[in-house]
Parts: sequence; C-alpha cells; structure tokens
Amino acid sequence: MPTQAQPNWSARSGVSFVLLFGAVNLFADMTYEGARSVTGPFLGMLGASGFIVGAVTGFGEFLGYALRLVSGRWADRSRLYWPITLGGYVLQMVSVPALALSGSWPVAVLLILLERIGRATRNPPRDVMLAQAGKQMGRGWAFGVNEAMDQFGALIGPLAVAGLLAWRGDFHLAFALLALPAAITLCLVFGARANFPNAGRIEREPQTSQVGRYPPAYWWYCLGAGLVGFGFADFSLISFHFSRSQIVANDWIAVFYALAMGAGGLGSLIIGKLFDRLGMLVLVPVTVLVAAYAPLAFFGGFTLSLIGALLWGIGLGAHESVMQAAVAQMVAQQRLGSAYGVFGAIFGVAWFVGSAALGALYDVSTAATVAIAVIAQLLAIVPIAIAARRMRAR
Repeated sequence: MPTQAQPNWSARSGVSFVLLFGAVNLFADMTYEGARSVTGPFLGMLGASGFIVGAVTGFGEFLGYALRLVSGRWADRSRLYWPITLGGYVLQMVSVPALALSGSWPVAVLLILLERIGRATRNPPRDVMLAQAGKQMGRGWAFGVNEAMDQFGALIGPLAVAGLLAWRGDFHLAFALLALPAAITLCLVFGARANFPNAGRIEREPQTSQVGRYPPAYWWYCLGAGLVGFGFADFSLISFHFSRSQIVANDWIAVFYALAMGAGGLGSLIIGKLFDRLGMLVLVPVTVLVAAYAPLAFFGGFTLSLIGALLWGIGLGAHESVMQAAVAQMVAQQRLGSAYGVFGAIFGVAWFVGSAALGALYDVSTAATVAIAVIAQLLAIVPIAIAARRMRAR
C-alpha cells in the first residue's frame, strides 16, 4: 500500500473534529443508551431470568469489547479507519430501532448483540482519529469533551424513553422512536467523513523493537482495567434488581440511567482535565470512589440506589474517556488501533465473565454479588498505580 501522509492537525481543526464527533456520539448514545436503559425490564417482560439478563448483557459487552481486537488490528493493517468506523455506526444504528419488531427474548438478544458488534467495529479506528486530533488540546481533555457530549446524549435518550413509558407503557413504541436519533447519527458521521477525509492517515514507518512492543505499563494497565470490568455490573442487571425488588418503578429506572449518564459526562470532563495535569494516578481515587456503587445500588433504598447509579455512571465515563486517553500515551501511533483492540478485548472478557458471575450470584445471594464487585474494583488499584508510576518514570 502506498504511503499516506498524516493529516496536518492544527489546534482549530483538532477541536472541530473532536466537537463534530462529539455530536455524532451524542445522537448515537441517545439511540443505543435509550434502549439499554430498559433492556433489563424489557427482557424480563419477554420472559428472561436474572441469569439470562446478566449473561446475555455480559456477553454483549464481551462482544462489544473483544471484537475490538479484530477491528483495531484490521484498521492498523489496512489503514481503512474511516470505512471501518462508518460500517460500525451503520450496523449499530440499524439494530436499535429494530428492537421494536422483537416479540421474544431470543430475537431481542440477537439485536442487542448486533448493536454491540457495531460498537466494537467502530470504536478502535474512531479512537485513533480522536487521539490524533486531540494531541494538541490534550488527549485527556479531548476524550473528556467527546465523552461529555456522548453522555449528554445518553442522558436525553433514557429520559425520552422514560417519558414514553410513563405515557404509553409501550417498550416497542419507545424503540421505534429511537430511529430518529439513529438517522441523525448516520447523517453526522458521513458528514464528518466528508469534512475530514484524511483523519486517521498514519505514515508508515520502519518497524523498530520499540514500535513493535507494548510497554510493561500498558500490560499493568490492562490488568487493572480487567479487574475494574470484572466488578462492573452491567446496568441491565442493576435495573433488573430495581424492578424485581420494586425499589424503583420501571419509568424511574430509565431516569436513574439518564442521571448516571449525566454524572458520567460531567465526571469525564473533570477527570480528563486532571489526567492532562496529573497523569494516570488520578484513576486511583476514582476507582476507590466508584467501588461504592455496588452496595449502594443493591442494598440501598430509592435515594441510596440513585447515588449508586450516579457512581456507576462516573465509572463508565472514566473508562470511556481517560482510560482511552491513557492508552494513547503508552503506545506508538502505528499500533494504536491494535492497542485499543487488545485493551478492549481484555476489558470485555473480564466484563463478560464478571457480569455472568454477578448475574448467577444475584439469583442466589445479593450480598455475595456486592462483595465480589467491590473486591474486584479495589484490587484494580494496585496494577493501575504500578502502570502510573512506570509511565512517570519514562
């Protein structure tokens, strides 16, 4: 393949790209997070058990992260960053409104998994382009701004679904109306491709031993992220608990999810700025704080459950913003897509195993579910701290 010159990112063009993709992800999250806010109760209505909800949503997260290993390596080898990104968005945005046509939980599960596959396909090449564009403005801030806009959409979508459920009580109608933000997403992402056709182009360089290897800090970081993922219950299991225990009404569950997304967006801005100033060590206190989500969400009443949901959202926002920015600080750009893929695969496997385990435990003991979630999160502090110290020593 002929060598392609890198795009000449200025501070202005970088900010414009970050904001445009923030708009893309705002409407994308409005679509799929609106659906995800009620997948637990929806699957329960269709006859799924707690184990099915935990295992299926966990497997969806597994696909959503593990398949990034494939798309990341494919993007690095082919340099087709834009085509892979666009294909992923199309698959994802088509799958969500199609839930309106599902009449059984196996059909719904298939569409949920296809949505996760679409997200897995588009994320690594998209993150490479964001890492390039955000270098001058600070990658923590770039990913934080993108995630904040992303989470704003994740706030609006569930609120809209909650309103529809309160008005009509019809899950299928709610999914059908999500076709509107899905269509806007596709218009915006194809517009981004038209305005920034050279984004993602990386000049091929002779591979050296340094470029060909991931540094030790990266592997410590992946271990920490895996432990975080293992203890990070999918919101579908949390919402299943809310519905089953009758702590939170179905229409309020979507509101809880929306507020969690809002907390994640605000948190990603703050944590992203702190990351650019203080480095990876900022993730240590964040991890300690987020570990409290499980006892609050599973043991608390209405108010404490809401606080638990907000902490869960902050943890998700940190993972989707600062944890992505940190990978770009560790790995050579020629292998960045693959590094995002490996990182996502490790996190996804851990999330799948953890979600299935937590779902199975929940059917037996809520206390055991909470204990495993908290222990896994706190154990993650050690490898994250080691990775941070190794990065500071470079």
